[in-house]
Amino acid sequence: MKRAAYKMSQSNETVSRKNGDKDHKKLTTEAVKGAIQLGIGYTVGSLTSKPDRDVLMQDFYMVESVFLPSEGSNLTPAHHYPDFRFKTYAPLAFRYFRELFGIKPDNYLYSICKEPLIELSNPGASSSWFYLTSDDEFIIKTVQHKEAEFLQKLLPGYYMNLNQNPRTLLPKFYGLYCIQCGGVSVRLVVMNNVLPCSLIMHYKYDLKGSTYKRRASRKERGKASPTFKDLDFQEMHSEGLRFDADTYNALMKTLQRDCRVLESFKIMDYSLLLGIHVLNKKLKERGSRGDSRRQGGQKVLYSTALESIQGGGKPAEPPPDTDFDTMGGIPAKHKDEKLLIFLGIIDILQSYRFIKKVEHSWKALVHDGDTVSVHRPNFYADRFLKFMGDTVFKKIPPVRGASSRRKRNSIQPTRSVSHEVLPTVKEEINEERKAQSLENLDDTGLGSCQKPDVILSSAHLDESVSTAALSSISSLDDIRLKLEEDTDTRSYQTSSSTLAAEDGTHPCVSTQSSIAESVLDVYL
Repeated sequence: MKRAAYKMSQSNETVSRKNGDKDHKKLTTEAVKGAIQLGIGYTVGSLTSKPDRDVLMQDFYMVESVFLPSEGSNLTPAHHYPDFRFKTYAPLAFRYFRELFGIKPDNYLYSICKEPLIELSNPGASSSWFYLTSDDEFIIKTVQHKEAEFLQKLLPGYYMNLNQNPRTLLPKFYGLYCIQCGGVSVRLVVMNNVLPCSLIMHYKYDLKGSTYKRRASRKERGKASPTFKDLDFQEMHSEGLRFDADTYNALMKTLQRDCRVLESFKIMDYSLLLGIHVLNKKLKERGSRGDSRRQGGQKVLYSTALESIQGGGKPAEPPPDTDFDTMGGIPAKHKDEKLLIFLGIIDILQSYRFIKKVEHSWKALVHDGDTVSVHRPNFYADRFLKFMGDTVFKKIPPVRGASSRRKRNSIQPTRSVSHEVLPTVKEEINEERKAQSLENLDDTGLGSCQKPDVILSSAHLDESVSTAALSSISSLDDIRLKLEEDTDTRSYQTSSSTLAAEDGTHPCVSTQSSIAESVLDVYL
């Protein structure tokens, strides 16, 4: 890509000399940004005339091309950049992707074409260029020919994955284009912006789960906003980032699902881009881009970190001690600091091809093969998930005794009432039954002395059993009605029951009345 940039600068050097501008590199950057805006503006506008229909397999491999001369034509406007050709890959498929994420054509053109694109520095080892839209929504990244070709082959599977689950931490691709100027081809892809520029990122990390040469260089550390790596994270955030249980489980579940998708596509060497905003610090200034984005509202669905891991897509609520928008960050803690976490998986266009296999074999001869970045897709995914789940992200432990204390407080009153009521009822009923059994023994003892061979007849037994059953199933209403009877009626019942007992009948009627009175004492 450096060679491509050099050739493009040579082709534009003559134009810069004619205009009296000695800085041909600046003109080259402006030419690329201008070609991006002109090409996307034309292709997206032409798509509005095509009817909506289902995406077919051949749509993933279609390529549309248009030539934009500097003097203009019947279809294209005039411009002050060199003549160039603009290619659009899978235009109908990417239109479906944009609609899936709620991006309307007008908003897409407004974000990319209204104001000049902002060039960003590249912290990685690749020679890619990065451009940010003025409203902080989209990132435009230049890719190599192999990466663009791999993405085009990946589109059918990418289409299937988005239909199954649009909430993912994988990159959201909104367009794949190519600019051809002076014999040089510059391929670029439009993606979602993971780290909003409207919030200051106090820490940025590029994490892969490997340790070999995973430390930021001295040059990178000297930047105003450096991007650190795995070994730096273990030193600077050794205790990890702590989340509540629900957030931690949702985050790890999303990472596991995304890693399995990448493993199925034979993809490895990807990274987790992690941005940390510290709420406790007073550095909460906002730029003009952040204010314009906040006023305009979010145009892209499922683009924030919190939306990507939550099934319900609930918007992030500001913490109680803050008075500004969280921009979809995930609340977290580190020691006594309250944080907002922004993250996403990047650099997924690296497949385990022959060159990567050779690179892994060569590095494994010199260093430990399990510590190098390039590895088999399945091993890479497992190592990546283990590092994220054990070192980077951790679950806030619950307060010991709090839940059990609440349970004891809620269950104990129920137990106390049951222990007070039920044993009292049982004890009184048992005492009454014991008393009645003793009386029965006394009454039957007299008869047994006179007639020891005589046993109670079956008729008396049946009568006693039926009477006891009726007494046990008598309702409370019947007991209350008996309470309303006067004392004379109860005394008459008692005397009659005594006479019946003296005549040789079984004393179950007296037992019934005594049990009823004891039960009444309990319920009264």
